Amino acid sequence: MWCYRGGSISAEPRINDRIRVPEVRLVGPSGEQVGIVPLAKALELAQEYDLDLVEVAATARPPVCKLMDYGKFKYESAMKAREARKNQAHTVIKEMKLRPKIDPHDYDTKKGHVVRFLKQGDKVKITIMFRGREQSRPELGFRLLQRLASDVEDLGFIESNPKQDGRNMIMVLGPHKKKTEAMAEAREAQAARKAERQGYATEESADAGAEAPAEAPVEAKDETPVEASSEA
Repeated sequence: MWCYRGGSISAEPRINDRIRVPEVRLVGPSGEQVGIVPLAKALELAQEYDLDLVEVAATARPPVCKLMDYGKFKYESAMKAREARKNQAHTVIKEMKLRPKIDPHDYDTKKGHVVRFLKQGDKVKITIMFRGREQSRPELGFRLLQRLASDVEDLGFIESNPKQDGRNMIMVLGPHKKKTEAMAEAREAQAARKAERQGYATEESADAGAEAPAEAPVEAKDETPVEASSEA
């Protein structure tokens, strides 16, 4: 019985002398179809162009190979993957806890946090915490959740309706904007602020130059020689 005992199988494509087939379907450096050629001929062309012969479709019959600069290809692929990870939107659920008898100032503060989270494209889990006799008044928590959802309805919607969970009541708000849209808007706003700061700095420099006192003109000295008087 065959058993694999090695490490992980490499995902790297076979290149140049590592390709072990009698013939390949060759694609040129610019993507042009060369056709089916012997492997030796394909390697000869790769050497002639000073490029690599890279197997891009190993399961095809015959395998498809392309002439390319493999080092440059790997670098560009890594940069694209890095940029994709940078722009990838991760779903984040923030949590905000309130008491059913919260005072107006605290409510406004908590609501401000919820607004900020929704603007960032994040979901928000709202938890109403009941204590003692408050547990017999679940309608207080329900009305508070409905009020909060109404106050932020231009930014988010009720994704999960209020429901009792032990001593707590929970509701989930979802943002109207997708995470990617919120990230793009945040980057644009940051760029706009940076440009505005640079504009102010330029104006201040110009104003400082205009207000600088002009140097007083230097008075010309009369260098005409004075004749000495002589007594007769």
